[in-house]
Amino acid sequence: MASPMRSLLTDPARYLQSFRLFLANSTEHQCMQEFMERQLPAVISSIGNGKSTINVLSIGGGAGEIDLQILSKVQARYPGVTINNDVVEPSADQIFKYKERVAETSNLENVKFTWHEESAYEYESRMNAEKKTKKWNFIHMIQMLYYVKDVPATIRYFHSLLDAQAKLLIIVVSEASGWETLWKKFGSSLPLDDLCSYVSSAGIKRILDSAGLKYQFHELPSHMDITSCFIEGNKDGELLLDFLTETREFSKTAPPELKHQVMEELRKPECSEKRDGKVLFNNNLSVIVIEP
Repeated sequence: MASPMRSLLTDPARYLQSFRLFLANSTEHQCMQEFMERQLPAVISSIGNGKSTINVLSIGGGAGEIDLQILSKVQARYPGVTINNDVVEPSADQIFKYKERVAETSNLENVKFTWHEESAYEYESRMNAEKKTKKWNFIHMIQMLYYVKDVPATIRYFHSLLDAQAKLLIIVVSEASGWETLWKKFGSSLPLDDLCSYVSSAGIKRILDSAGLKYQFHELPSHMDITSCFIEGNKDGELLLDFLTETREFSKTAPPELKHQVMEELRKPECSEKRDGKVLFNNNLSVIVIEP
């Protein structure tokens, strides 16, 4: 009998709902913001040397929270320099939120925004069709490599667009996170199809090493409060479970045995820690900065 489990990405509205709840329940953005505040200035310290214009490419820029912080750091390092910020983002809803955020943000006079409502693959195909090979001074791919069909080819393509002093910044879940434990154990039982694949820092390192690319590595501690997942019938808990398993309505559609095993796994120290009566899932991230 065919499994009734469906990938969460077949329901974009529910995916966004669960993603926003994940952000609200986790320190995902806080730990990234801390990295951008403390470490990014050193990463971008020479990307615009001698340039009158700095080209920044955001792949999967979402609603722009992190993008705008990155841009503020580029502006601080290169005051008054024109910045072209191109955003590749397949969700119209996220682009709308991004535009709203830009409209509410001051000091963006020298930044020119261009939004492309398309996936990384669609962008690459269009650039190839138009025979365009624009070079970029900074490219970032934050938490988006799970949604590309061919991770090595995607990294190769965007790396090929780097200018001489440029950097490519990737953020994915850490191999030392609960995601790694959960997905290694249950990935084959979950409805990933071709919309989504599991990749962590371990996989990215292997790709970069085999391509002979130079990179620096930073670990970002992060957690997500998944206490509500253990309250039967809790709507937030069900949405977070969907996000953890990338499965639409996991609580209702997963075979009972699989659901039981996933719930047990989520409680284990390899995935989570108990603190102040809460279950905190290990959401550690890795930042990988790649040289041209």
